Amino acid sequence: MKLRSQVAALPLLWLSLAFLGGILLADSLSLPWGVWLALAAICLFVGGSAAWLARHRPGRRFLFLLPFLFFLGAWRLEISQPVLTADFIGTYNDAPASVWVTGYILKEPDVRDTYANLVVDVTDLDTGNGDFAARGRVLIRLYNEQELEYGQLVRARGLLQTPPENEQFSYKEYLARQGIHSYMSVGVVTVLPRSNANPLWQAIYWSNAHLYDSIYAIFPDPEASLLSGILLGNDNGLSQELQDDFRDTGTTHIIAISGFNIAIIAGVFFSLFSRLFGLQRGAIAAIAGITFYTLLVGAEASVVRAALMGSLGLLAKQIGRRTQAISALTGVALLMALLDPFVIWDVGFQLSFAATAGLILYAQPLADWAEGWLARWLGTSRAQRIIVPLSDVILLTLAAQLTTLPVIAYHFQRISIISLIANPFILPAQPAVMILGGLAAFVGAIYQPLGQILAYGTWPFPAYTIRVVEWFASLPNGVLSLDDFSLLFAVSFYAVLLAITFFPDRLAPLRRVAGPVFVVLTLLVFSFLTWRTALNLPDGRLHLTFLDVGTGDAILVRTPEGRFVLINGGASPAVLTDQLGRRLPPFNRALDALVVASTQENQVAGLPRAVERFMPRQVYWSGNSQASFSSRQLDDWLTQAGVSITVLQTGNKVTLGGGAELEVLASSPRGAILLISMGSFRALLPVGSSFEAREMLENGHSVGEVSLLLLAEGGYAPANPPEWLAALNPQLILLSVEAGDPDGLPDQALLDLLAEKILLRTDQNGWVDVSTNGDQMWIMVEKE
Repeated sequence: MKLRSQVAALPLLWLSLAFLGGILLADSLSLPWGVWLALAAICLFVGGSAAWLARHRPGRRFLFLLPFLFFLGAWRLEISQPVLTADFIGTYNDAPASVWVTGYILKEPDVRDTYANLVVDVTDLDTGNGDFAARGRVLIRLYNEQELEYGQLVRARGLLQTPPENEQFSYKEYLARQGIHSYMSVGVVTVLPRSNANPLWQAIYWSNAHLYDSIYAIFPDPEASLLSGILLGNDNGLSQELQDDFRDTGTTHIIAISGFNIAIIAGVFFSLFSRLFGLQRGAIAAIAGITFYTLLVGAEASVVRAALMGSLGLLAKQIGRRTQAISALTGVALLMALLDPFVIWDVGFQLSFAATAGLILYAQPLADWAEGWLARWLGTSRAQRIIVPLSDVILLTLAAQLTTLPVIAYHFQRISIISLIANPFILPAQPAVMILGGLAAFVGAIYQPLGQILAYGTWPFPAYTIRVVEWFASLPNGVLSLDDFSLLFAVSFYAVLLAITFFPDRLAPLRRVAGPVFVVLTLLVFSFLTWRTALNLPDGRLHLTFLDVGTGDAILVRTPEGRFVLINGGASPAVLTDQLGRRLPPFNRALDALVVASTQENQVAGLPRAVERFMPRQVYWSGNSQASFSSRQLDDWLTQAGVSITVLQTGNKVTLGGGAELEVLASSPRGAILLISMGSFRALLPVGSSFEAREMLENGHSVGEVSLLLLAEGGYAPANPPEWLAALNPQLILLSVEAGDPDGLPDQALLDLLAEKILLRTDQNGWVDVSTNGDQMWIMVEKE
C-alpha cells in the first residue's frame, strides 16, 4: 500500500498525533490561552472551508483538520495550568510559618514501613487568622501510625513545602501530574467527625483490605507480600532488597500495577479466553477480566487509564487489522489527553501506550516466526502445541519489552540485560500466581481453612518466582547503567522500528494447552512442598540466626527440637516479615515465643505488624512498655489478642528444649542482657544493655568467657567498653548494623579495638546463622 493510501486509511491516528503534538508545543512555548484558541478557531474556519471544497474527495478531508487539532491541544494544556490565587494552597508553599490544613482523604492511605502518605483534598486553610475556604491537594507524610480511612475529614498543622526535585527525579513534577502541588510532614493528624466517602469506592477499598488480610493469613512472607503486590497493587510489604532484585532483573512489571503490567495481563486474558470462547467473545471476556482486576487493585487513575488503553487496543485488534488497532489506541490517548493533558508526561501512561502498541504490532508476528522456526525442527503439529504456552506469556512480554525499552532507558537511565533471560523463566508461572493466588485469597476471605488448603497448592509458584528473581539478580553485570540516554535516540529508535513494521500478516490458529502440562505442574507443586518441609525439619542443633534488619537486633532462635523463638525485631516490618517468612515453615507460621529484650524504637518498630502475621504463643517482656511508640502499640496489640505475657526479671530462666536454655543475666527499664547456652556453647546477647546492667555484671567478670557476643547498640563504643570485651573474650563477635548508618555506626574506635577478633557484620555479611550441638559451632553467612 502506498504511503498516501496509508495516511488516508488512518485519520484518527493523525488527528490524535496532531492534538498530542500541540500539547508538547505549548509546554515549550508559553502563550496566553486566548492566543492558542484564536489560532485554533482560524484553522477550523480555513480547514473547514477547504474540507468543503474537497468534499468530492472524502478520503483526504480530515487532513484539513490537523492544524485545528494541533492548536486545540496547545490551548487545552494552557488552560490546565494552576492559577496562583489567594485560595490556592500552592500559593503558601515554603512560607516560614506553620499553617492548619483541613480536608478530605481522597484515597486509602499509602502505608509504608515508617510513615504513611495521605492525599488530602483541601477545603479550608488557616494561616493564623482563622479558617478560610481553600482549594488544591496536599500530600501529607504522616510519621506516626494512625488508623485512617478514605473519605475522612482531617486537620493537620505543619509547614507547606514545594515537593522536592533533583537531577535524577522530580517529585514536584510527579505529584503535579496528580494535581498535587504542596507537601507537608506531620507527626499526627486530627480526625474530624465528617466524611465524604463515595459508597462505591468505600466498598472497593473494603474488599481490597479484606483480600489483603486474607493473603497474609494464608500465605507466608515474602510470598504473601509478592501476591499482595501482584493481585492488589500493594507491594509495600516487600523488602527493599527484594524490590531491587525485581528492578535489576527487569521483572518489576510483575509486582508494579503499571501500564506494562496491565498490557501483559490484557494479553494473557485475551489469549486464555479466546481459546475458551472464541475471538470475539474472548475479547469481551478479557475486557471484563481487566475491569474486575482494575477494581480489585483500587481503580486509581493511572490503573484505569492503563486498563482502558489495553482493553480498547485489544478490542480494536479483533475488530480489524493491526493498523486499525493502532488508530484506536491513539484515539484513546487523545481522549485521555483531552481529559488531562499532563498525562502524556506520566511514565505509567507512556509505558501503557508503548506496551499495548507492542502487543498489537508484534505479538502475533513473533508467534508466527517462533512457530515457523519450531516447525522446521519439530514438525508443524508439535510446534503448534509448544507455541500456545510460549506465546501466552513469554512472547507477549517480549513484544511489550521491545516497545517499552526506550521509555525505560530514558526515564530510569538503566536497562536490565538479564531481563531477556530472566523473563522466560519467571513469566510462565505468573498465570498460576494470579489465578490460583486470587482464588485462594477470595476463598480465604470467605472461609479461611478452605483458603489455606488452596494456598498449599499455590505457594510454590510465588516462591519459585522470588527464588528465580533473586538468583538472576545475583549474577554479575546484569544491569547496564546509562549516564545520559538521549531523548533523540529514543525517538530515532521508534522511527526506525515503525518504519519496518507495517506489513500484512495473518493470525495463526491457536490450540489449547495439552493435558501433560497439568501433570508437570502437579509434580512441581509436590516437589516444592516436599523439599520445603524437609528443610524445616529439626536437625538437633541450636540455631541462632542474626537477621539483617538494619541498626537494631532481630535474632531468630531455632531450638534443637524445632521450635522458633524471636528476640526483638529491628526497625522495619517489611524486612522482618520477609526474613521470617523465608525461615519459618510456610503454612505453620506461629512463633513459639517472642522475647522483647529492649523497648527502644529501633529495636521493636518491626514487631507490631509482624506479630499480626506471625502470632507468638508466649511473650517474655523486659523493659518499660511505654519507652517508645512501637512498644506501646505492641503491648496494646498483645493484650487485645489475649497473648500471655511474662515479665522477665534478673535470674529468670527459660528452657528451650534439647539441653538449650535462655537466662536473664540482668534486667532494667531499658531491657535485658540475655545468655543462651547449650553444653559448652554460650552466646551473650546484650540487646537491652545499659550502664547499670553492665555494672551489675561487674563489666562481664561475673559472666566469664563466652563463645559468641553480640555488640550492643549497633557498635556504639560507649555501650561496648574495652573492659567488658576483655572480660568476655568471645570467640566470635556479631554486629547488627545498617549499611551507611546515618549515625555513623559502628564507631571506628570500636572496630580498631576488635581488629584481631573474628567479627561478622550484617551490613557486610547479610544474615548470619550460628548453630551448635553444644560442643562445636558452625557458621553460615548470606554473603562471604
